[in-house]
Amino acid sequence: MTVPVFEEYEPAVDCGCAGCAVRRRSAARALPVRRGGHPAAHGARRALVLATAAGVVLSCGAAGAAAAAGHVPGPPRADGGVDPEPSTPQGEKGPLRGTGASGPPSAGSAVPSTTRAEIIDRAKRWVAAEVPYSMEKHWSDGYRQDCSGYVSMAWNLGSNEWTGSLAAYGTRIARADLQPGDMLLFHNPADPSKGSHVTIFGGWADSARTRYVAYEQTRPQTRKQSTPMAYWNNSDRYVAYRYKGVTEGSPGSGSSTAFPGAERFGPGADNKYVTELGRMLVERGGKRFYAVGPGPEWSAADRRATEAFQRAQGWQGKEADGLPGPHTWRLLATGGGRDIPAAGAGGSPNTAVAFPGRGYFKPGQTNSHVDRLGRQLVKKGYGKHYLSGPDPRWTEADRRNVEAFQRAQGWRGGAADGYPGPETWRRLFA
Repeated sequence: MTVPVFEEYEPAVDCGCAGCAVRRRSAARALPVRRGGHPAAHGARRALVLATAAGVVLSCGAAGAAAAAGHVPGPPRADGGVDPEPSTPQGEKGPLRGTGASGPPSAGSAVPSTTRAEIIDRAKRWVAAEVPYSMEKHWSDGYRQDCSGYVSMAWNLGSNEWTGSLAAYGTRIARADLQPGDMLLFHNPADPSKGSHVTIFGGWADSARTRYVAYEQTRPQTRKQSTPMAYWNNSDRYVAYRYKGVTEGSPGSGSSTAFPGAERFGPGADNKYVTELGRMLVERGGKRFYAVGPGPEWSAADRRATEAFQRAQGWQGKEADGLPGPHTWRLLATGGGRDIPAAGAGGSPNTAVAFPGRGYFKPGQTNSHVDRLGRQLVKKGYGKHYLSGPDPRWTEADRRNVEAFQRAQGWRGGAADGYPGPETWRRLFA
């Protein structure tokens, strides 16, 4: 393993993090001890040793308090209202734990093959399991619970890589060519523990391609969230890579790129390809067209969502008739082309969204209107309280985001209670 080169900097005496404590101890051991010499030199060493000891005590105290509170020390989260540096210390490259698997493949050997659908499906498993962040622990699948371990798992590498080695498993691509399952990597060789981070690209979150759905492992747990391109900080230093072993397939659904034929779609059609089409359209921004489903029976929702996707590509007339052809299917199956714009963003039909009623937005409710509301809040910049999602289930995060939007309108009291009414809805989707 290549040993990372660290910048020289003075660790803060009162910082309780493990990194500063280690650096204080290392700095103390590195100072030469000489007999005689200037008394100031002895005084400096003694002061640093005392400071190191104090730092260790502070570190242990902070860790103990954090453990008692059930919280891992770290800076504010990226979705907490500010855009801090990601705090992602990571373990070294190594084999899986608890599985008996060997280390990474030798140079020149083929990497394991996988599909985009499988990459995203594996990424979703940790999101659903709410895997806690740790640079030392390993999840039940053998992968280390930090950002690079997460990508190693999603790419099914069979070893726990780090940000300094992941690029070797990928091919560098332009950001404009990103597809679900690719990664965005920032490795800081001067100090890998400062800012280095990696995310899995899950698809574009807006038609302007300024935000994307990021799957990432960060404190306190795995999350899926709309994220600025390429990240909250150090955005210009993130590099896009495509896994060398990826084979084409529909992102998130496992479909083939082969078009099944026009006869599979349209009025009266009832088959698995209609379901597959609907799932791909939902992944590309068409979820608002489906009150339920998608399902195997062709419906007006399938036609409208297909038409919206076709119009998002700039097609008109018969090219945007709402019936998928080979070109439409290929773009959907490979993650190519433009996503369906959000409701009210223009560029697709049926974007006017009427307020569905207050009853859909309260504790215990799960429906497509909640999901549509959450996505629009994120689009408008009011999604900071989501740790994952948004999704169809109404949560306190939805209410707090709505409240933030209402307060931004200058409303107070009962007018800013976090529950959308007709005027909140109108302004949000304007």
